[in-house]
Amino acid sequence: MANTIDSILGKYKSGRREELIPLLQEIQEEHGMISEEAIVKVGALIGLSTTKIYGLATFYDQFRFSPTGKVHLRICNGTTCYINGAQSIIKIIKEELGIDPGETTRDGSFSFDVVTCMGGCSNGPIICSNGEYYTYMRPEQIPSLISSLKLTIDN
Repeated sequence: MANTIDSILGKYKSGRREELIPLLQEIQEEHGMISEEAIVKVGALIGLSTTKIYGLATFYDQFRFSPTGKVHLRICNGTTCYINGAQSIIKIIKEELGIDPGETTRDGSFSFDVVTCMGGCSNGPIICSNGEYYTYMRPEQIPSLISSLKLTIDN
C-alpha cells in the first residue's frame, strides 16, 4: 500500500492545498479507503496537519476510513428517494446484512453507505452496487438482490 500511496503522491506538487480533495479521491479509488498512513503522507506533502485533513475528509460522505466489502452498496437517501421509501430499504439492508451504514460484514463480503444524492431523482430509490445501478427499488426486492449479489462474490 505504501508504494502505491507514494506513487500517487508523486503526481502532485508540494504545498498545493487546492489539490487535497482530488488527491484523497485518487488514493481512495486505488485503495478503497483513506488510511491513517495516507493522511500523514498527504499532510507532509501539502503542508496541512493530519487533523485538518481528517476534518475535511470526514465532512464529505464520499470518503471512507475502513475497507469496503467485496460488494459495496450505496443507497441514496436524497429527498426524492427518501419520500419514495429509501428508509425502508435501508432498514431491510441493515437486517439482511447485520451491519449499519459505514460498516463491513465480518467476512468482508458486504459493506454499505447511505449517500445524500446520486442524481437520479426520477428513478429512486436507487442502490448502486460496485458501479451497477438498481432503480425504483422496493423493500421487498432487497432480499433477492442481496442473494444475487452473494453469488458474484469470489470466495
